[in-house]
Parts: sequence; structure tokens; C-alpha cells
Amino acid sequence: MTEGKNDLRVGLIGYGLAGSVFHAPLIAATEGLALDTVVTSNPERQDRARAEFGAGLRCVADADELWARADELDLVVVASPNKTHVALATAALKAGLPVVVDKPLAGTAAEARELAALADERGLLLSVFQNRRWDNDFRTLRKLIADGELGDVWRFESRFERWRPHPKGGWRESGDPEEIGGLLYDLGSHVVDQALVLFGPAVRVYAETDVRRPGAQADDDTFVAITHAGGVRSHLYVSATTAQLGPRFRVLGSSAGYVKYGLDPQETALRDGKRPTASEGKDPWGVEPESMWGRVGAGESPLTGGGRPEPTLPGDYPAYYAAVAAALRGDGENPVTAHEAASALDVLEAARRSAREGVAVTL
Repeated sequence: MTEGKNDLRVGLIGYGLAGSVFHAPLIAATEGLALDTVVTSNPERQDRARAEFGAGLRCVADADELWARADELDLVVVASPNKTHVALATAALKAGLPVVVDKPLAGTAAEARELAALADERGLLLSVFQNRRWDNDFRTLRKLIADGELGDVWRFESRFERWRPHPKGGWRESGDPEEIGGLLYDLGSHVVDQALVLFGPAVRVYAETDVRRPGAQADDDTFVAITHAGGVRSHLYVSATTAQLGPRFRVLGSSAGYVKYGLDPQETALRDGKRPTASEGKDPWGVEPESMWGRVGAGESPLTGGGRPEPTLPGDYPAYYAAVAAALRGDGENPVTAHEAASALDVLEAARRSAREGVAVTL
């Protein structure tokens, strides 16, 4: 593992899916950041981390070892199970360390705002890893809206659907409220964040959540409807039980619509061991084939040739940590603030209440 003299040293807590697939590779690929320490008590995960990032990588079993070395670190990344996010982020900030926390930042908006206040009080960066702001389709949609290609957007449909008819188990599918599991807080954190980024604050939320699969304990088929202050309506679907997948986006405006199928390729690439570096080879990072491009048009279904193909911008997860590094050096803004995360949690909490009580919730 090579480390530049002036690199910011990063401690990563957690080396499960989030830590090993997303955070560690992206940190290591970011100029100006160096992965210094990984916290995991699992010996096999420690061995995997050293195998990828070099024998010089520190691997420790407990986050307390980070706080004891706080003066040797420049950033802590929390990629551990959801229920630990608030406690670990609090400890990092109290140790004087800037922190990145995987989504969801907390279980409630109130906890998120308490963390934001603590970070502001200490003058420390607190950022939330909302990587899907840098998905290829989302970047493309933002450009279409900014360029006025769709006119005034009236309705935003967003689907993050999978076909996983058999639960895998683990804390993400636990019915224990303390685990903060279920799709509403998992994939829902992404689609709600995207809707708020695109169309602004929510004023009304309606939701339906179901536990469909035998043996499942947490919601695995969820729908959320948001009315935004500007009048746009967002219809958001997250599911593990979708036998026929719908479009990732269907966005309807006064001039045209945009329909896009398929997921951004970056997660699959990271899972397959590919890395966003210049030495990776000939394939550019985050680029999808032309056959996967969405279509922009009006009056006819894109599946029958309506509209024109819209080139999909490359996905760019590396941009998140590049922005974090710039913010730490005083050269840029926090890419995703805790206050933004709290606004998304307001919606998630309202959705949970709506589904439980069968009512629409006004914010």
C-alpha cells in the first residue's frame, strides 16, 4: 500500500458489504487519501483487507483503537451496521475527527440533527455517503432537467427493484427496530435523497410497506409517494420481490419524458473487483453500453421506438470522496451534509408512520 507524504489518513470502521465493496476501494482510489486502518473483529475480513490494500494496512478489532490514535488520523468512515452509526459518529467527533457515515446517518431525524449540531460545534466535517447521487442515470437526469429538456417536471417515478424471493437473513432483514433494517431505510434512503435533491422539500408523504416473503421480518416491498413544495409528485418503489423489473426512472414533464431501464454499473464493477483507477485497463469507469441508454420524447412508448436515445453520462462514485478530500483541505464544500440527511429522514419517518396508520402525513 503506497501512501503520499501529504495524504489524509483514513480509518474505516466495518469491512462488510459497505466497507469492502464501496468505501475501501473508493478511498484507496482517491488522490490525497490513504486507507490507514480498517476496524473489523473478523480475522478473515482482516486478511482480505490486507490482501487487497497491502500488508502495511493496520487492521484492528475495536474502534477504541482509532480514538486512541486520533492525532494520527484525518478522517473516520463509519461503514458498520446501521444501529451503530450514531454512537460511532459521536465518538469520532468527540475525538476531534471528521467523519463520513454510510446511509442512513441515523434512525431518526432528531438524532441526525443532534449529530449535525455536534459537528458544527466542533467545527468538523460530518458527511453522509449518498453515493447514488453519482449514479449514471441520476447524473443524466439532472442534466436533462437543468437543460430544460423535459419542461416543467410533473411526476417523478423511481424504482430500485430486485428479484430476491428468498431472504438472506442478517441484520438488514431483521424485524428488530433497533437494527434499522428493511428496505425503507436501506434502498429508500437512496431514492428519497435523490427525489429531494431533484425537486426540493417534501410537504406530504404517503407510504405502503409490506413483508411479502416467507420468513422475512422487515419490509421488502415498499412504495412512497412524496408531494414536493414545488408541486412535483414523486412515486418511489423499493422492493426485493419484483419478478418483472420496471424502469429505473420514468420522469414526466410538460415538454417530454425520460425513461431509463437498468441500474448503474458501478456497484457490479466494484463487486467484481474492478477499481476506478487509470491503471484498470481500457474500459472507462462508470460507462454503460449504448443499448442501455434511456430515451427522451413524448407521445409514444420508448419500448416501441418513441423518442430519441439519450446518452447516459458516466457514473462517478469516485467524485464523492474527491469532494470529501477537497472539503477537508478547505478547497470545497461538504458533498452531502447531515442536515440534508436529516431532511431525508423526516420523509422516511413520515413514510413509516403513514404505512403503519394508513394515513398521509403532512410535514
